[in-house]
Amino acid sequence: MRAMCLERIGPIDGRERLLELRDRPVPEPAAGRVRLRVLVCGVCHTELDEIEGRTRPPRLPVVPGHQVVGVVDALGAGVDRTWWGRRVGVAWIHGACGSCPACRRGEENLCPDFVATGRDVDGGYAEAMVAPVAFVHPLPDGLDEARVAPLLCAGAVGGRALQRCGLQDGDRLGLSGFGASAQLVLPLVRHLRRDVHVHVFARRPATRQWALEMGADSAGSFDDAPPFPLDAVIDTTPAWKPVLRSLESLRPGGRLVVNAIGKEEADRAALLGLDYCRHLWLEKHLISVANVTRADVEGFLRAALEAPILPRVEEWALEEADAALRSLRGGGVKRAKVLRIASP
Repeated sequence: MRAMCLERIGPIDGRERLLELRDRPVPEPAAGRVRLRVLVCGVCHTELDEIEGRTRPPRLPVVPGHQVVGVVDALGAGVDRTWWGRRVGVAWIHGACGSCPACRRGEENLCPDFVATGRDVDGGYAEAMVAPVAFVHPLPDGLDEARVAPLLCAGAVGGRALQRCGLQDGDRLGLSGFGASAQLVLPLVRHLRRDVHVHVFARRPATRQWALEMGADSAGSFDDAPPFPLDAVIDTTPAWKPVLRSLESLRPGGRLVVNAIGKEEADRAALLGLDYCRHLWLEKHLISVANVTRADVEGFLRAALEAPILPRVEEWALEEADAALRSLRGGGVKRAKVLRIASP
């Protein structure tokens, strides 16, 4: 089978290819696992974090990709035959122990044995992959698989971040950065709480205009104060400076939820500007989102069907994964990027 393999860590700067197209053996599913014929795989900012070393894979080479939609075409021992031929999704969460205190609390995203798809094990930048049947998600018929793929991570982790905000009717929410996840959070807010004011912080004027066209109530640069203090902010940027700006924008007792798996080292000096009175005093909360649970994925898929919430996407060929990642690195994206690997 064809697969795009990450073979070395380095910057996505266009000077060299970090992903290589390889011919690899088709994997066979072990007991309790299924094999997918991969149809599409979303391209996520987390792949940039893996490739550039902020969340380094434990081994190389590895096949990235964790927003996977495919059709089950092989069953491991013990898997019910009703799974055969089903269209399913695989998300960032590939496995958890199920017995540790975190798992028993329903926080399998915090399991010390958490396994990430496309980082700890091979993912969906390939024509086939395997996954534990307990961690694949049946998908409803009638939805275009390319538009479903971003829901499995950008949507699910965005939904988890929104839950962590603890919003009430009439609250004011900031979205710091307006990439794939924030673009799915905005319609989710409108679906769940239509009277929440949403302010978007974005670097590019075109991105701010796009946010307003999508339904944001106000938008400004990271250096601009929002129209009023915010009850919560979700930060999805790769930098530290927006964290400080977001903390400054919170009301007393407000909450900043950082939805980012890593922050860029080059921007770390911005933290030297942290001022206790301006940024943290008056009981402001600073919390992070770590990974997702299966319930997060299932919950967002349900909400997406009800609302409906389906992103705009642009398709790339499997061998164009490097170019798609460089385009993602450039920012200002209106459409989620999806690798088209096979037809249904």
